[in-house]
Amino acid sequence: MAARGARAAVEVAADLVKMDKDYLVLKRASASRLSGEWSDDDFDVLCGGVVVGRIMQAAAVPVGMSWMWTLAFGHHEDRTPAHGYAATREAAMAAFAKSWRRR
Repeated sequence: MAARGARAAVEVAADLVKMDKDYLVLKRASASRLSGEWSDDDFDVLCGGVVVGRIMQAAAVPVGMSWMWTLAFGHHEDRTPAHGYAATREAAMAAFAKSWRRR
């Protein structure tokens, strides 16, 4: 029984390391970028402290899909789609994460 518990603990630790590696953080562009004026609805997506994409409310979008998401250049190789539109910020975050984790 003790061996099974130890093995389960190792599996959980491995899952946590993987999750930590892919952990995405949303940060307002105004706090992330030092220059320029940024909307309150403009966010950088960071992974490990590096900007890997952007989620923002945009004006030129398909009807009912006011949020745009995009993977940053240099971080979209082998990931599709690399950008898209969503009705809410939360839906844009979910679509970004799904594309980000696809390999």
